[in-house]
Amino acid sequence: MKNFVNFHVLISHSPSCLNRDDMNMQKSAVFGGVRRVRVSSQSLKRAMRKSEYYSRNLGEESIRTKHLSQLKDRLNEKLVGRFSTEIINKTIKLLIDKDVSVDGVVEGDAVAPWAVEEFAWFCERVMNSEAEDLDDKALEKKLKSSIEAMRKTLVSGLDIALSGRMATSGLMSKLGKVDGALAVAHALTTHTVDSDIDWFTAVDDLQEQGSGHLDTQEFSSGVFYRYASLNISQLQENLGGASREKALEIAAHTLQMLATVVPSAKQQSFAAHNLADLALVSFSDLPVSLANAFEQPVSQKNGSGYRAPSIAALHDYWQKVHVGYGLEERCGQFSLTDATIPAGVSAKSSLEALKSWVRNNGKG
Repeated sequence: MKNFVNFHVLISHSPSCLNRDDMNMQKSAVFGGVRRVRVSSQSLKRAMRKSEYYSRNLGEESIRTKHLSQLKDRLNEKLVGRFSTEIINKTIKLLIDKDVSVDGVVEGDAVAPWAVEEFAWFCERVMNSEAEDLDDKALEKKLKSSIEAMRKTLVSGLDIALSGRMATSGLMSKLGKVDGALAVAHALTTHTVDSDIDWFTAVDDLQEQGSGHLDTQEFSSGVFYRYASLNISQLQENLGGASREKALEIAAHTLQMLATVVPSAKQQSFAAHNLADLALVSFSDLPVSLANAFEQPVSQKNGSGYRAPSIAALHDYWQKVHVGYGLEERCGQFSLTDATIPAGVSAKSSLEALKSWVRNNGKG
């Protein structure tokens, strides 16, 4: 069984500013000695996690915060009728390893993800412990011994299973570290980019002359390469021993989001709601990025734009890596173009057909 599912996506964005830095400039990176526009992996993962598609097909996302007071309020909203505020507060205190008020903020700590149903499982144990008249130390010992059992029976917090959870944080440290099953690269343009500056004004309808507001915004367009790799066995472990079929179902949904979900930044101004031009998926024994297909930035040929040469460069590099390293991959692809597909890649007529191929373990 091939353990890794590699996702390679090319998506051409019209003028946009999808991800900005602390100076309100487009995020960028130097690759192959030239500047590329970048969309960070954090931005992509958050856009996927917050998407309507995720909530409709993969369930409720985790709550990510270090603000315990707001967390308490949110959990009370989510678990109203199931647990009292006292039980929720007591459970929060048990799940942190610092002397922090539930009304405070854990300063200096990373934002921690809280899965509602995972938290509810602990609330249930805390509530039952009161009937058993256990003190906090005895309760902590009992919870620690049953966490492994909980993981084998509870499937919740899928985004935690995909992205992981650090054990070093003061928040949720008693739950232990979760190694993320999904590795997502920063998306880069396949070519060098010279950004433009939009000098814009906001007209004040009640002001006779001049503008009510003046500002500038950097923007650009380009073909982006998105890469992600899903570790099937790690995902199964994180979901308490889930079946391979369950993991492949999640892989198919991950493909959908990588091909269709776009960060929301500045979309009211640019509306760069573009879908992927190509999605190539491989079942492999190891994670393999094809980013080096674009280490030498692609160039336009006879006014063709960047999309066609980017697809050609990706196919050419995949062929060289596949043959050169003797990778026994199973590969499938959906593309909006009529580009020639390399031997060994199964062509699919639609994204849905490619998702079905993923669900079927890369067969058919």
